[in-house]
Amino acid sequence: METYIVDWISLIVRWLHVITGIAWIGASFYFMWLDNSLEEPPQWKKDKGIKGDLWAVHGGGIYEVAKYQGAPEKMPDHLHWFKWEAYSTWLTGMVLLAVIYYLGAESYLIDRRVADLSSWQAITLGLSFLVGSWLAYTVLCVSPLAKNGWLLAAVLLIFGGGLAWGLSQFFSGRGAYIHFGAIIGTIMVGNVFQVIMPGQRKLVGALEAGEAPNPHWGARAKLRSTHNTYLTLPLLFIMISNHYPMTYGHAFNWAILLAIVVITAVSRQYFVLRQVHINRPAILGAAIAATVVLAAWMAPKVMVSPQSDLTASELAQRAHSIIRERCSSCHAAMPTDDVFTIAPGGVMLDTVAQMQQWAPRIKARSIDSHDMPFMNKTNMTDEERAIVAQWISAGSSAG
Repeated sequence: METYIVDWISLIVRWLHVITGIAWIGASFYFMWLDNSLEEPPQWKKDKGIKGDLWAVHGGGIYEVAKYQGAPEKMPDHLHWFKWEAYSTWLTGMVLLAVIYYLGAESYLIDRRVADLSSWQAITLGLSFLVGSWLAYTVLCVSPLAKNGWLLAAVLLIFGGGLAWGLSQFFSGRGAYIHFGAIIGTIMVGNVFQVIMPGQRKLVGALEAGEAPNPHWGARAKLRSTHNTYLTLPLLFIMISNHYPMTYGHAFNWAILLAIVVITAVSRQYFVLRQVHINRPAILGAAIAATVVLAAWMAPKVMVSPQSDLTASELAQRAHSIIRERCSSCHAAMPTDDVFTIAPGGVMLDTVAQMQQWAPRIKARSIDSHDMPFMNKTNMTDEERAIVAQWISAGSSAG
C-alpha cells in the first residue's frame, strides 16, 4: 500500500510539473517571439510612448499588442506578472526529485557500480550540487566575465562539462542526468526570482514615481533572461531522458549530456534569429549533422558471442532460464521485487512467448546497453548477456 500511495503522489506531482512546465516554457517562448517580432509603430503611437507594436489573429479575434518605451500615460490597475509558472514548475520538480530520487535513493539514485553511497550521503551530495552550482553560477554572472557574453558562455559551458562529469562519478546515469536538469531548473527559476522579478519591480516603481529607470536593472535581467532562453531545450531533453538508456546508460554519459546541451542550445539560436527575420539554415544543419555524428558514435557495438557447443534447443532453454532468473523478479504478472510491484512498462516475461515478443526490447535494454536489469540488482553477468544476445540473433526460437 505504501508503494501504491507513493505512485499516486508521483503521478499527481509529475502531471502538475508537466502542466506548469508547459506554461512556463510556453510563456518564455512567446515573449521571446513577441519581443523580436515588434514592428515600428506609426508616429501617433510613438507620441504616446509606444516603442513597438504587433497585430495578430488567434481564436477568431484580432489582437493588438504594444510595448511602451517607458511608462504609459496611466499605469493600469492590474498588471500581470509572469512568475508563478516558473515557481510552480520548480516546486513540483523538487517534490518529484524528493519522492522518486531521494525517498527511492537505493533504487534510482545510487548505483553501487559507480559509487558505494548510503542514502543520506547520496541525498546530501545531490543537494550540495544544487546549491553549489547556483552559487557558482551567480558569482560568474556578477564577475567581470558578464561584460562579455560569449566569454561567459564559454566558461559556463566548461563549468557544465565539469558538473556533468562530477555527477556521473557519484550517481546512477539517471540520477546524474536528473540532477543536471534540476540544477538547470534551479538556475532558471533563481534568475526569475532573484534578478528578473526584482528588476521588473524596480522598473515599475520608478515609472510610477516618474523617475528614469536604472539601465543596470534591465541589463542584468536581459542577461539572465537570455540564459533561460537557451537552457529551455536542454532542460526539456533531460525531462524525457530517463526513457532513453542509450544516453544515460552509456559509459560516457556525461559527454553525451554535454553534447546534447550544446546541440539543443544551438538549435534554439536558429529559431531566435528567425524571429528577427534572419534565416541561418546552416545553424540548424550543423545541429542536425552533430546529432547524426553523436548517434553514430553512441551506436552499440556488435556483441560477438563466444563459440558455443549448445544446440539451438539448448541455447534457447539457457536463454529462457537466464531471463527468468535475472528479469522476471520485476517483469512478471506477480513481481517479487521489493520495489516494483507492477511490471515496469507493462513488460512481462513469464512465458517463452512473452520473451519472444519482447526480444528486441531485451536486446536494447540488456545487450546494447546494460540498463537492465535495473542497476543490475540481480547480478546478470556478461556471459549471460552474451548467451541471451546469441539467442536473439539466432531468431529468438522457442527451443
